Parts: sequence; C-alpha cells; structure tokens
Amino acid sequence: MTPHESQTSHHQTRVDTTFDHFHDLYAVRTLGLKTSPVRALFAVANRPEVVSLAGGMPNIADLPLDVVGDALRELIGTRGTQAMQYGSGQGEPEIREGICQVMSVEGIDADPDDVTVTCGSQQALDLVTRIFCDPGDVVMAESPSYVGALNTFASYQAEVIHVGMDEQGIDPQSLREQVSRARRAGKRVKFLYTIPNHSNPSGISQSEQRRRELVEEARHLDLLIVEDNPYGLLNLDGDPLPTLRSMSPDNVVYLGSFSKTFAPGFRVGWALAPRFVRERLVLAQESATLCPPVFSQFAVSTYLTHWDWRKQVRVFIDMYRERRDAMLSALAEHMPEGTTWTRPSGGFFVWLTVPGGLDSAAMLPRAVSDLVAYTPGTAFYADGRGQENIRLSYCYPTPERIRVGVDRLAGVMRRELDIRTTFGVAASSGPHPRDMGPGPDSV
Repeated sequence: MTPHESQTSHHQTRVDTTFDHFHDLYAVRTLGLKTSPVRALFAVANRPEVVSLAGGMPNIADLPLDVVGDALRELIGTRGTQAMQYGSGQGEPEIREGICQVMSVEGIDADPDDVTVTCGSQQALDLVTRIFCDPGDVVMAESPSYVGALNTFASYQAEVIHVGMDEQGIDPQSLREQVSRARRAGKRVKFLYTIPNHSNPSGISQSEQRRRELVEEARHLDLLIVEDNPYGLLNLDGDPLPTLRSMSPDNVVYLGSFSKTFAPGFRVGWALAPRFVRERLVLAQESATLCPPVFSQFAVSTYLTHWDWRKQVRVFIDMYRERRDAMLSALAEHMPEGTTWTRPSGGFFVWLTVPGGLDSAAMLPRAVSDLVAYTPGTAFYADGRGQENIRLSYCYPTPERIRVGVDRLAGVMRRELDIRTTFGVAASSGPHPRDMGPGPDSV
C-alpha cells in the first residue's frame, strides 16, 4: 500500500491508502473513467436462465458464414501478404470506396478521400472528441444519449449539456437556448452529438422536417454536428431517411459502422468529414493505432464484393422487425398501468418510463434475482437523470425469450409498486451518479 497525504488549512493531515502503487501517476482525465457498480449483476445476468434485455449486441446468426468463410479463404490465398501487412493511417482505398457505396443508399455523395477508417465508430467518436475538445469544453448531446459517447466525452474532460427531445427528435429551440446560455457563461461549445436514426437508447428517429430545422439551426449557431449513424440502414418500417450529412455536407461529421449491418467482430467503422477535419483525424488515427486493422478492412471489402450485402441487410431487417414487434406486443400485454414506452421504427431499443416513482437502478438487483436484466436509464444522462427510465434491447433474444423477459420485468415492477403502496415508500430523492451505468454487454 502507498500512503497519500493531503493537507488543508482547517484540518489535520489526512492519510489515505490505496493498493495501486501508480495512483499518483495517473492523468487527471482518468478520473472520468468509472467502473459500473452493477457489473457484477450483469455477470450473473449472462447465465442462460436469465433473459437479458440489456445489451445491444447484434444478432448475426443469419449471416451466410459459408460465404464469409469462402471469401476469407480466397482473400488469404490471393492477397494474404497484403492483407496482413501494415496499411494506410487513413484506411485502404478499397474499403473507403466501398464505404462510399454504402453511404450512397442514404443519399450521401462522398469522396473516398474524405473517409477515415476507424476501429468501429466508437473510435471515430473518440478521435473526433480528441481533436476538438479541451478540458472544460462543452458538447451538446440529445437527451438521453448513448452511454459510450458520454464516457468518451468524460474521458476528455468535456462538459456535456443535454438538449431537449420530443417524439420528433432534438428540439431546435432547446438547442438554441442551451448553446446561447453556455456561450453567455463564457463556455466554448464544440459540437452537437446526435444519433438521428433509431437513437440509442430512446429508439426515437428525427423526422425529415426536424432534421432540416436542426441543420438550419446549427448553421445559424455556427455549430458543428457530429452525426452517429450505426442504425440508419436498419429502418424496419420503410426506406432510410436522408442523413444530416446529405443535407449539410460542410457542417457535419458523419460516423458509420459495419457492426450492425455486417458483423461487429471485424471492428470496421469510419468518419466522413470535411477535408480539413479529415486531415486532423488521420493524424490522430496514426498516433493512436498507426493504421486501422488492415485484415479487417480487406475482409469487409471482400464481403461487399462477393455477397449481395443489401439483401443481407433486408434479412436483418426482417429478423429485427419480428423481435421489435414481439417486444411491443409483450409490453402492451404485461406492463402495469402508467408505464409508457417509445415505438421505434428501427434500430435495437425501446425506452421505458416506469410509473409510481420506481427507481430503475435500485430495482435492477431484484429484477436479476427474478431472471431478467435491463439497463437503467441513469447510464444515458451526464447529469444523473434517468432513474425513472429503462432501456430494453430486442436485438439479440428470440421473440419467445423477449416475451418471457418482459413478463418477468412486469412482475418485478408490480411487486415494487405494491410495496410502495403498502408501506408508503417515497419516490427516489435524487439523481444517481453516472457510474450506475450498464454492464459490459450494454453497448
């Protein structure tokens, strides 16, 4: 153990102890990296008898593994030495061209030279935050927002200010008010972070009209938009909506990924950025990884070339639609009175608002004891809100397991409501810290 002393003017010397010999050497920014106290619960939740509605893990059971295997064997046989060598810090030209073809489905006309390949879109978000944010800078984020983004912003010591949302997406008036208030306070607002399609965690999609209003408001505010779009092609009820990037190419950094439309294990994502931003992204990428994984890039390019990937996306859509519908039907059948939820048009998630002052974080251990797991809403706010919310994921369990899980969760909620009614337990008195967040499978 290493003693650590701190002296104040009004108190005796305080001596703390830690088992970490390197405690005093860590950068201050690592204080934003927190371990969730509910991780142990999710270790239990991974048992097969527990229905986990917590994690956002894609279901890739319908992938044509024989085609993928044949394509990889051909890749090794014909270009193995190239695919297993170092590559460009920006990403290989072949995959960048393929990425532009994928984005064209959503109306994006892009030059491969403006694409930077990353290790999933999570790294793209990290690099964007790295090149824009100094400690104390402000990021505007929709409310609620993706937990992985909030963790990234915290790791760079940025302040997150949440912007109001309704059923149409981000409220432009709320954005205007929040940005103006922050700037009047002398704060530097760097960008707006948003998931416009089937947002994680809310499932809300911005309407086309709202997107145009948002883009116009961002122009008026001289505010960069970071558009995170992992679910855009997984529209379960119609054609994909036009992206913010297609509406404002010069003011949007677009983040994409093959994790949801192909397979997450390859870890191939990208950032499409205005040229000067792209130059800095490439430099940041080179300092972080030297180059993104070359074999993964060739593997995804080979898949795009040898397989009808649009047809495969339609297969995924049909599968996820069945699961989404099973969850919405089960919620309507089993949830106690006063519970409300979103009705996503795509993506992976439903956002629940619980009745009667229930606290989703406090209730989680009892839910796991009843063999169902979920992600508390507190994980998706930087300011401690969300105790009355639950994120439910329908992407991975079978429809039958989803129905069982929702039934179990409804039973837990009813018992909690009965206890409150019987004993007059007051509602939660305050917000939870953000480290009451999700377990390791809750992307």
